[in-house]
Amino acid sequence: MIQLPLPLYQTDMGAAYVGESIELLRGLEDASIDLIMTSPPFALQRKKEYGNEDEEAYVDWLLQFSSELWRVLKDTGSLVIDLGGAYRQGRPVRSLYNYRVLIRLCDEHGWHLAEEFFWFNPSKLPSPIEWVNKRKIRAKDAVNTIWWLSKTDFPKADVRRVLAPYSERMKKLIEDSENYYTPKKRPSGHDISSQFGRDNGGSIPSNLLQIPNSESNSAYLRYCKLVGTTGHPARFPIKLPEFFVEFLTVENDKVLDIFAGSNTTGAAAEGLGRRWIAFERERRYLATSAFRFLDAPTNDTILELFNILNSADTANTQIPQKMTLFSRMSKE
Repeated sequence: MIQLPLPLYQTDMGAAYVGESIELLRGLEDASIDLIMTSPPFALQRKKEYGNEDEEAYVDWLLQFSSELWRVLKDTGSLVIDLGGAYRQGRPVRSLYNYRVLIRLCDEHGWHLAEEFFWFNPSKLPSPIEWVNKRKIRAKDAVNTIWWLSKTDFPKADVRRVLAPYSERMKKLIEDSENYYTPKKRPSGHDISSQFGRDNGGSIPSNLLQIPNSESNSAYLRYCKLVGTTGHPARFPIKLPEFFVEFLTVENDKVLDIFAGSNTTGAAAEGLGRRWIAFERERRYLATSAFRFLDAPTNDTILELFNILNSADTANTQIPQKMTLFSRMSKE
């Protein structure tokens, strides 16, 4: 096992490292991670500034991480991968790359598909432009596939930690079930009358996660603007990693993101009392991700922190003590 370099920055609960993930993974101990939650660069038609791979090479590229992820993950742990869909180059037909990733991970690498999730982003802009906006022959693509994978049939999980709020109708039913519900069998023949009228703290969530990604004026983006840079262009909303961190881990468990970007996963983990590790090859993105852990900083503090993190050699970075021990993130 190689030794990890010094982190670019640390918080109360975690550490962020600059470098190639496939190399940094070799610095982690066997069976040391409880949850790997990540969103790799997607296999898109056009090259993006954050380094996505061409569709044809994408599956092999992503699968190279599998053996190291398996090694560092505990037997009770989970691997959660967010993969967006894509169209074939110049054609109005879908690529199957995200499904090929899943099938090969399971058939060739021994992973189990614990459950598939679908992240519905209602605020996603219509795309692709050619088929949706111009020719109007396809519907808007607004769903990402999320594969929840495990090493065994029974990874650590407890859906009671992620119960959804009851609807207003359900609240009334619980308060006065006799007047709001008449027991009867479902068309399937199942009798579920005994399940109604009890307050279980919330309803069991479905595997369709409706979470808008409409961040436009967060502290993270404001601080990026202040230092004269842009935020990571492919951020997912913090509620997405929060769901899986709460569902699949407990306090002080360790969460890893190998394609951290703006480190939303680390911020979610810290806010929920989990330890975390973040890997990201682009120093600028990781430097600005530190903004997620600042609690009401001054403009001077933000500028000083960014200049240190974005300019210094990682091995010699000396971050002022006042910046190394960030308090847990304050939720906006």
